[in-house]
Amino acid sequence: MNKTEILHYLRTASRVDDPRLLALIDDCMAEVDATVQPRTLERIFPCRVTEDALEVEGFTLKSRRLAQTIAGCDRVCIFGATLGFECDRLLRTYSVDGIARGAVMQAVLASKIEEVCDGIENRLRAQGLTLRQRYSPGYFDLDITEQRKIFALLDLTKRIGLTLSDTCQMIPTKSVTAIIGIEPQDGGQAHE
Repeated sequence: MNKTEILHYLRTASRVDDPRLLALIDDCMAEVDATVQPRTLERIFPCRVTEDALEVEGFTLKSRRLAQTIAGCDRVCIFGATLGFECDRLLRTYSVDGIARGAVMQAVLASKIEEVCDGIENRLRAQGLTLRQRYSPGYFDLDITEQRKIFALLDLTKRIGLTLSDTCQMIPTKSVTAIIGIEPQDGGQAHE
């Protein structure tokens, strides 16, 4: 986890002189590292990108912005990641202890799930893949309800215990689904 990122989530200056805040961040980071067990599932699929959608495995995800982000890609990595139910317990516990502790734990867990997502990208890059920016349902014009298609495609509930509410909010709360465009290996454009 990255302290600068945690301080950013807390909306504080990157250089903080408050030793109590820094100690609280250290305590929360240690507890997260000791108790949270992230789970991930990622798969690479061939895809077709149109002007306003991504087509993959019989699903169409409608988003002009996503299509622009992954234009020219012939494959995508679609993934789900979660910190698990233990993170929700930590949030409840720390929120009861006080606003400051709850806010710091929230920021630490946000940093942790980003670290998990970055780890997925790093594993893909280690395979020699060139990636585009990560893109998730709820960003810009990719409706949050498209989450349902990703859950069905990856079977996230059965495979990593991630569930989806009626309003398409993920449970546990510190969870992410995302799409990453993979550029063609030959450096050329994707072919239809």
